[in-house]
Amino acid sequence: MSADPRALAAFVGSFLDELARNGVQHLCFAPGSRSTPLVMQAARLGQLRLWDHLDERSAAFFALGMAKALHEPVALVCTSGTAAANFLPAIVEASASHIPLLVLTADRPPEVRDWGAAQTIDQIRLYGPFVKWFVDVPLPEHHPEILRYARALAARAVMTARACPPGPVHLNFPFREPLIPATDGIALHDGRQQTDDTNRPSVCGWPAVLMADPLAVAQVVERIRAHRRGLIIAGPQPDPQLGPAIVKLASVAGYPILADPLSQVRAGPHVDTLVLDAYDALLRDETLRYLLRPDFVLRVGAIPTSKALWQFLEGQPAADHVLVDPAGWPDPSHLAHELIQAPPTPFCQAVADALANNQPPLDITWVKQWQEADRAARTALNAALAAMPEIAEPRLFFELAQLLPEGATLFVGNSMPVRDLDSFFPATTRSLRIVANRGVNGIDGVVSTALGVAAVSSEPVVLVIGDLSFYHDMNGLLAARRHALRATIMLLNNDGGGIFSFLPQAAYPDHFELLFGTPHGLDFRHAAALYGLHYVTPNSWPAFQSALRDSLASPGVTVIELRTERARNVALHRALWSQAIAAGRDALAAVATRSAG
Repeated sequence: MSADPRALAAFVGSFLDELARNGVQHLCFAPGSRSTPLVMQAARLGQLRLWDHLDERSAAFFALGMAKALHEPVALVCTSGTAAANFLPAIVEASASHIPLLVLTADRPPEVRDWGAAQTIDQIRLYGPFVKWFVDVPLPEHHPEILRYARALAARAVMTARACPPGPVHLNFPFREPLIPATDGIALHDGRQQTDDTNRPSVCGWPAVLMADPLAVAQVVERIRAHRRGLIIAGPQPDPQLGPAIVKLASVAGYPILADPLSQVRAGPHVDTLVLDAYDALLRDETLRYLLRPDFVLRVGAIPTSKALWQFLEGQPAADHVLVDPAGWPDPSHLAHELIQAPPTPFCQAVADALANNQPPLDITWVKQWQEADRAARTALNAALAAMPEIAEPRLFFELAQLLPEGATLFVGNSMPVRDLDSFFPATTRSLRIVANRGVNGIDGVVSTALGVAAVSSEPVVLVIGDLSFYHDMNGLLAARRHALRATIMLLNNDGGGIFSFLPQAAYPDHFELLFGTPHGLDFRHAAALYGLHYVTPNSWPAFQSALRDSLASPGVTVIELRTERARNVALHRALWSQAIAAGRDALAAVATRSAG
């Protein structure tokens, strides 16, 4: 059996045309033979911008980054076999972090599956529960009813990927040879009534929109009225509009906001004295945890980055916990008394409006305790970091908070960088987008994801990444030169897995380096040279500042490598946290004295 090139052109062309009509703009692919109909028709039609990659795993994370930045589906194409398996890590991350992807895998036709055909694996439901919808697409045919199916399939895939919660969709396309679609002006008309507007979808899907339930709003309003010692926890989430809504809610409720740096609340013009940023240091202290314990917690978004904050919340089982999340039930400690499935921004706005009409009495002492402790801790941290002469990891985020321009995107790797971001990046009134791959907290694919963000961003993108994570995704650097991207990569090189030095495993030095420290001894200047990237290793903070300014003003990608030492890094962190805790304790004592007087 062989394919009909005219059917191939019409079916695949109709599908891709409808993707574009439904708003898909970008298609990332890795080269292969079996996927020829998809990529060749996409190139011929010219409606989607094509982004080629030589490595499937990098391609998938690059598409993830684009979708993360755009909040829109991005198409991802590969050939059959293990190429499709290499998409899995990015699909898992997209599922957990609710990023819309359209995964289009090419496959062998049904009659040769499970018969030993080359480059063939079982691709049916290959990604299991990590996709929202799977379809094993039928073989292409050139009939009006089949072309209508192709368009409906495209529209439904886009709608499903977008629908709350967003996520990946997998369509598996079997193709027989010959794989070259016909070129003789194949009509994509499917027999239905046509419109003069060629950009209008033939099939348009409108997903359901989650709204704030009035009864749930009323319940939270009553809880806030009943509790004066409340906290609002703004966890990681992508909506840049959450900041103004949650600050308004905090103001009328009289609650401080503990703003995760990935919540889009810690940076922006909405930031005021209720947006707190030093809790990660403060809550490492048992005395402060006791003095600052709440009786009500309103948490929005995903699990907070700070382990100290999460352990503090776990220690408050007697408090009333309400969780607002549009997608799932992020409550591994089973603390929530109430789960409200709603987008955080309109929900916070609705609660704030309801409270504003009849504002409850505020506990000024409670708010002052948190504000003064937070301000004192942040002041102590900033002073210590500014005086730190050596190149060290904690100071990096203090520097970035001062140097990043308005509108920039800060992409942060997992393991230690995102934790240092939480501890040492102060709140700012500048508009910054701060993102990370926190769905499953992996260190793989971070370079590619950040470069995907850079590909669709008009403002500067700065990636902060550890050496092991950088090593994991060096293949992703090819995209920087291949697509003439612009970005800055801050490479924190402590020659191994720095986070393990903070864990109990570090108390066992006999086997620590082999099992956990994992020193690699790599000189990353060679990687930068291999991919044609600018490279600099500053040995002082003025040199770093100059290198960053030059990179932000220059085309291309610059790797700024900061070399540090793991044991010294641990000592610096602990000294900084101790200073912040001492300052927080003093501030609380001063508040208590004023209140008593």
